[in-house]
Amino acid sequence: MTNWKAVAVGFVVILVVGMGGLSLPIIGQIGAGLLGGFAAGYLAGGTLGNGAWHGLVAGSISGIVVTLIVAAFGGLLGLAGGPLGGFLGGVSVLVAGIVLTLIFAIDSAIAGAVGAWAKGR
Repeated sequence: MTNWKAVAVGFVVILVVGMGGLSLPIIGQIGAGLLGGFAAGYLAGGTLGNGAWHGLVAGSISGIVVTLIVAAFGGLLGLAGGPLGGFLGGVSVLVAGIVLTLIFAIDSAIAGAVGAWAKGR
């Protein structure tokens, strides 16, 4: 059963650290996923699989939310090039966001397993 409080805390940690991590484009985002996944896994506790699941859910939700926000913004900016520019701007950002979601989800799942392990020690 999913502990939504742990997922919500992991989600918030990913967003807050991710905003600060914008100054370090790749490292900051991966670090945000690791910290948020660890927080979700630690709060959820239990087995390694349970921690990984909670980290995965927190990372996936944050990746999806960030992707939708950035894709909408990219579509609006692309409208300067007409309707086709808006469509292509939004879609290209959406594809990049899918990759971002996978990065958030994978490293958050690994960190979530480590967090559950650390709590169980």
